[in-house]
Amino acid sequence: MQTVRLGRTNVQVSVAGLGCGGHSRLGMARGADVHQAANIVRRALDLGVSFIDTARAYGTEEAVGEAIAGRRDQVFLSTKAGAGRGRDGAPITAAELTESLEGSLRRLGTDHVDVFHLHGVQPGQYDHCAEVLVPEMKRQQQAGKIRFLGVTEQFGGDTGHAMLPRALGDDYFDVIMVGFNLVNPSARARVFPLALAHDVGTLIMFAVRRQLSDPAALREAVAGLVARGEVDGGRVDLADPLGFLRDHAGIGSVVEAAYRFCRHEPGAQVILTGTGDAAHLEANLAAIQAPPLPAQVQARLADLFGRVDSVSGN
Repeated sequence: MQTVRLGRTNVQVSVAGLGCGGHSRLGMARGADVHQAANIVRRALDLGVSFIDTARAYGTEEAVGEAIAGRRDQVFLSTKAGAGRGRDGAPITAAELTESLEGSLRRLGTDHVDVFHLHGVQPGQYDHCAEVLVPEMKRQQQAGKIRFLGVTEQFGGDTGHAMLPRALGDDYFDVIMVGFNLVNPSARARVFPLALAHDVGTLIMFAVRRQLSDPAALREAVAGLVARGEVDGGRVDLADPLGFLRDHAGIGSVVEAAYRFCRHEPGAQVILTGTGDAAHLEANLAAIQAPPLPAQVQARLADLFGRVDSVSGN
């Protein structure tokens, strides 16, 4: 397994990280039980994955805890607490943040997490996070329960990255999670330069979501991008917008291309992938570790999607 230095944490971790949320949640979203989900985590560890990302909201912390029992020293472990509470999104208190952390530690069966994130922070929540929650995270860091502070954006509602540049400018966080993919590469200009300047570790989510695995969803999304003027309709095949990727002899699939696109982007470090199927996991890990896309393919993707910032790929 290839490794990468995760920013100023100065820790070498696997370039592929196992994401335990998303549409799969280690297969639990489709009926897998906690033990079956734990087997996926064990398989990832056996394949050399050392970065595991979960969250209270995913419902997979117990599965991760079961899988890493006796192997904690092999894992760089990431979990999260939502910055808002319930459907109204009212901000959580410092005490509620600590309660969430303690619950995560119990479910994970560990006395510390390597990264503890504020989860899905929306632009309007950021001030509260900075003023109330970050000081509490630092207190828990001093207590030894958190090694590094992290924050994740709510990419589905913040596709243009309004929150993360503020967080990077304030320099509170050692690690960020950012949405980036070949249909919305806007983090290339808006996030990665700042992350590199501050030596902040980056976790890439949304590398492959529905629009990059479902041709019908992709056609619908691209039609919308053309209508909004973000994609030039005269330069894209609306019937098969990414067909040119499959036509290239060195690219096995659109999904493979999507992972390769993210993996070799300057500023992108750990590429997250999630699944409940061991064979699918192995294929995704191979794609993440494959060589960069050919220069002419990268140029065409930049030409087609370089102005897009309104979709997440979901």
